[in-house]
Amino acid sequence: MRMIIAPEFYQQMLQMPYHTPDCFVRPGEYLHHMYIDGVKYTVAPAVVDCLTDAESKGDAEAINHLRLHKLHYDMLLADAERYGSLDGVTLLGDPPPNEDDAPPAGNQFAPRVPTAWEDLGLGMSSLFDMILRALFNRGQLTGGEIANALLVPFSVVGPILLQMRKQTLVDIIGQKGSSGDASLVYEIKPPKGTAALQEALDKTNYVGPCPVPFADYVESVLAQTVKKMIVTRRTIRRAFEDLIITDASLNEIGPAINSAASIFFFGYPGNGKTSVAERITRLMGDTVYVPYAIEANGQIIKVYDQILHTPIKEDAPLDGFDGLLKKGGDFDRRFIKIKRPTIVVGGELVMPMLDLKYNPIGKFYEAPLQMKANGGIFMIDDFGRQQLRPMDLLNRWIVPLEKKYDYLTTITGTKIEVPFDQILIFSTNLDPTQLADEAFLRRIKFKIEIRDPDEGQYRQIWELVCNGRKVEHDPRGVDYLIDKWYRPIKRPFRMCQPRDILDQMISIAKYNMERVNFSPDLIDAACETYFISTEKRDFGAKVRLE
Repeated sequence: MRMIIAPEFYQQMLQMPYHTPDCFVRPGEYLHHMYIDGVKYTVAPAVVDCLTDAESKGDAEAINHLRLHKLHYDMLLADAERYGSLDGVTLLGDPPPNEDDAPPAGNQFAPRVPTAWEDLGLGMSSLFDMILRALFNRGQLTGGEIANALLVPFSVVGPILLQMRKQTLVDIIGQKGSSGDASLVYEIKPPKGTAALQEALDKTNYVGPCPVPFADYVESVLAQTVKKMIVTRRTIRRAFEDLIITDASLNEIGPAINSAASIFFFGYPGNGKTSVAERITRLMGDTVYVPYAIEANGQIIKVYDQILHTPIKEDAPLDGFDGLLKKGGDFDRRFIKIKRPTIVVGGELVMPMLDLKYNPIGKFYEAPLQMKANGGIFMIDDFGRQQLRPMDLLNRWIVPLEKKYDYLTTITGTKIEVPFDQILIFSTNLDPTQLADEAFLRRIKFKIEIRDPDEGQYRQIWELVCNGRKVEHDPRGVDYLIDKWYRPIKRPFRMCQPRDILDQMISIAKYNMERVNFSPDLIDAACETYFISTEKRDFGAKVRLE
């Protein structure tokens, strides 16, 4: 703990215009904490004065709170006095945190580059099958092109091709270029080659990067775990700098991220629950390596998803013949370097999306969503509005939340134990107590309400979105908007409204062939088509929303 004893800081605290709720015993009552550069301090003179005030009022809750602070203050003071005079001493307890003491940022893991075929972790026969399917799919290929198709160095593929030639599975039919053995052109050699190809196709039609053994995949997930991430008051403020959000909310979100546990966001729609989840990924701030595909119990499972994952451009697959001969760069190219994943699903979520998806034509599997989210965030948005019952969905997560691993089942009935290393976020605008019972809510460690903005925050959001849209911000126009469209009917503010209304204004201005401005006509036209009238009307039809 950090205890300020200098009286001048007490006066500084009293003069500060805003304090977060956790600076008080109760919001607005008995102020005794202050923040300096994102670091929370207890102000000892304030504790003494507040305790005296609480005792005079007989406020039991405040007395218990402040007496505990006073006890800690007395202990720190006694320890400090043993070492001499306190003249000039400002702070007791822990020193302020130093930026140099921060943990190293970024992912320190990189999959090792294979130097021999044994490093791939697959049997020789499996590698034969991969090469045969690549040749069948693309016809004649050079050794370098085969290596590029499998995303392994040619130094690894060369000895395998030599063994395949000895077993008369492939043959050299020419040379393309002058890059030595890598420029030799290969094709499947009948009859043994065609027979071996048929056996390979009977197993699977998968063609692409060489799969990573399941054990290596598990090792990579654990090495890049979200549990290693540390968030502080300073780093979270930087990550959320483009989002208007209270310090009180950040003080709830930060510890939730540090726990790497599940989070339940709830609150009114339009207040940025999805935006908060996206910025949590920004807090992670680094990249992870995911395999294109893995091999588990003889089955191929595709993990990398071009839609859900965002690759780092400088590490895109190498093109051109010169690139084919590179020896894998600084990491195993069977992995791809991506931004930490943020996978968001909403009302479209159905149970099969959480299980292995078998492709009966290709005879391989597609990884489920939660497996693709490992190392990042998996957010179930609009929870409670899915086609399946909320309780069925919640029951699906009991084991992963408790044990941190998930069980996936192949079509043969074989179960695979897969790491469940992600921040699972539920987001809803429904009452959480109506969606889950106490037993499940206990497993969701953090329940955080995303609250409506106050008027000051609402005005800040207008300024922010105007800057983003390059529209001149006019506070008087916002005054008009609030006075006409909010105050008369006590309409609540929502985080999304300034962005949405401004977009309406931009669209209307284009139609009117005029510059976007905060004229009352443009504001009224936008709000007429954005807000629904509170007046009840009967259009002659009814619908049941159950």
